[in-house]
Amino acid sequence: MDIQLIQTILIYALPVLFAITVHEAAHGYAARHFGDNTAYMLGRMTLNPIKHIDPVGTILMPLMLYFATSGAFLFGYAKPVPVNFGHLRNPKRDMIWVALAGPGANLVQAFLWGLLLHVLVAAGVTEPFFLKMCQGGMLVNVVMFAFNLFPLPPLDGGRILVGLLPYRQAAAVSRIEPWGFFIVMALVIAGVVSTLWMRPVMGLTFDLLDILLFPATLLLR
Repeated sequence: MDIQLIQTILIYALPVLFAITVHEAAHGYAARHFGDNTAYMLGRMTLNPIKHIDPVGTILMPLMLYFATSGAFLFGYAKPVPVNFGHLRNPKRDMIWVALAGPGANLVQAFLWGLLLHVLVAAGVTEPFFLKMCQGGMLVNVVMFAFNLFPLPPLDGGRILVGLLPYRQAAAVSRIEPWGFFIVMALVIAGVVSTLWMRPVMGLTFDLLDILLFPATLLLR
């Protein structure tokens, strides 16, 4: 196996596991808070990454895409946490918060990886492995944050859109969900998601993280 590939896997393994696990667990915790115990009853409200790994989406697909595109294009997904929106106390409103919980968890993690990077640099740590892991942690979580907010079901952004729209328009958007995954994949392959969504949203997210981390930069000088 390529040495560079092994190094890349080692650098990104921990950030990816945390990003996926905390994202999915956050959905479960939010759903339970708003009245739905489905994820809890099925043992999915956990930080055990094994419970959230989808053999195809989390392992096989990313590896196949990595080798097929020489690392130019990667995509994967975790096993979605089951949520019965009908059990929520106010389904239309609460589904927004349940959907936001996942990307919100990724944004918090991106901040924490950035904070750890500042702490390591301030402490004089120069080992590239740890510094690159922190940078990778920021990147992975910003990618997950931006991608999951794409406003098309079944992504979190689509559920947020459904919760915000009036009932008639919300019902129309909800009907897209059975084909939403394939539509998103087609848009990803065509470069539409990357150009019109990912780049601008990721740019704004990194700008926000720079602002949030600025006090730490001053304190750790």
